[in-house]
Amino acid sequence: MATLRVVVDPLISADGGGIGRYTRELTSQLIETAPRGCDVEGIVASHAAEKYERLEAQLPGLVRLHTVPLRRRELARAWQYGIGIPIGPGMIHSPGLLAPLMKHDRTIDGTQVVVTIHDTLAYTHPESLKPRDVQWQKAMIKRARKHADAIVVPTHAVATQLGERFDFGDRIRVISGAPAATLRLGSASDADERARALGLPPRYILAMGGIDPRKGLRSLIAAMALPETEGLPLLIAGAEAAPAEEAAGAVGVETAAGVAAAAGLAENRVRMLGQLDDADLAVALDRAAVFVYPSLAEGFGLPVIEAFRFGTPVVHSDDPALTEVADGAGLSVPRADAAGYPRRLADAIGRILGDAALAEKLGVLGQDRARAFSWRDSAERIWQLHADL
Repeated sequence: MATLRVVVDPLISADGGGIGRYTRELTSQLIETAPRGCDVEGIVASHAAEKYERLEAQLPGLVRLHTVPLRRRELARAWQYGIGIPIGPGMIHSPGLLAPLMKHDRTIDGTQVVVTIHDTLAYTHPESLKPRDVQWQKAMIKRARKHADAIVVPTHAVATQLGERFDFGDRIRVISGAPAATLRLGSASDADERARALGLPPRYILAMGGIDPRKGLRSLIAAMALPETEGLPLLIAGAEAAPAEEAAGAVGVETAAGVAAAAGLAENRVRMLGQLDDADLAVALDRAAVFVYPSLAEGFGLPVIEAFRFGTPVVHSDDPALTEVADGAGLSVPRADAAGYPRRLADAIGRILGDAALAEKLGVLGQDRARAFSWRDSAERIWQLHADL
């Protein structure tokens, strides 16, 4: 019996988004697609017993959990400095950088360690991360360069960015993610009820993210002041506020409403929906006239694929990862010349709003493109990667 042990701690330590969602979806499919004679176990830091129970409920079929006798922060620090924590030999897969990256020889006892590097923001946009996260990610990427048997990245764009900084040889594998299986519409009556609860207007523009400079939402909000957007409201699925840039020696809180007011927009023209569960997000995506993802830097850009799934026409930036993922199924907007970015976003939005045939064409292209992304396919490729090692 061969065993693949997955570092599933992000399901406990992270929130429902990002790496936690990636970990849940991938691990579930690794369990589902396990070859005959193989099973899947989990590796976690030390947590309260009820957290283990909730994790196991999310991952039916997980054979067992290996509990490391260190809390998450202590474990992350220990692995950052290469301190060995006994977890035994064998195949280890990490959906992130939290992994036992230290010297080993897979030809002796079969130990192999594969990690996932989702982006290079620690190098390209460190201001979008907490300083301690920048330091930790850089340290773990360096350890991955020395000790990982393979590195999984979500796009060729990330592979290129990593290759510009480190020599990983032929160890990088591009294996993308996909929308969650739970991101789907319920019955018509359920969708109508959720739309009412969310206060969705008959026609609106939708975006995702927080007021982080990297996400480009300031430029999108500025675009809403231009006539091409037809006065439609902008709804944003994401956090209510984000730390503002330091001013006069103090750090304040910047909100979407504040950015909108500064742009001269009427009250309630821009509204934050907060963090949405998958059922609500599905309804918001499905009913949007246009989905806009103006991010300046991404490793993958899952929201674009999520919008494609519902046939919603998409406007996105020309960030390399987004361009790769969209593959022509959305309208790409150049990021260069920041001062002109809002105008170009407004022009792209206006093209879709004013051309029903274009909107329909993009919807069909998007749904076709979304079919290229499957968690089952990703999991099968992970199994093949470990078999090749």
